[in-house]
Amino acid sequence: MTKLLILAPLTLFATPVAAQVMNPTEYVTTAGASDLYERTSSQVVLETTTDPRVRSFAQMMIEHHTKSTADVKAAAAKARVPAPEPTLNSLQDELVSELRTEQGAARDAAYIAQQKESHQQALNVQKAYAAEGTVPALKAAARKIVPVVQSHIAMLMQM
Repeated sequence: MTKLLILAPLTLFATPVAAQVMNPTEYVTTAGASDLYERTSSQVVLETTTDPRVRSFAQMMIEHHTKSTADVKAAAAKARVPAPEPTLNSLQDELVSELRTEQGAARDAAYIAQQKESHQQALNVQKAYAAEGTVPALKAAARKIVPVVQSHIAMLMQM
């Protein structure tokens, strides 16, 4: 099961970011699902982790990804782009479920592995929309989120 947890995040996002520019609604939906996944998986790991680094990181993920969701929703409202309430896609939901089946250090390790991949995917989404998006307010939000996600990746590489 752990192998699935490590490999499955490779397809967290169905849209091949490099192949096409997302339309504004796709960007808002994808960014929202990504943030929700980060928050939900972090809440799961906080239930059992005893590792202070994992605990601190998970708490920060909840805070930062709540803020990025709010930033994207505000930008969408400003641009009059629909911003549906974020939902997990089926793979993200499965990953959270699988994370719940792990315990202790195994859960922490699975969480960190998932976070590394999901943050790289989130960075790809944000960078792509920041560079090629069609709605200025959403592009600005994406540009603001990029360095935050990059800082998360740097932290994860130290874990």
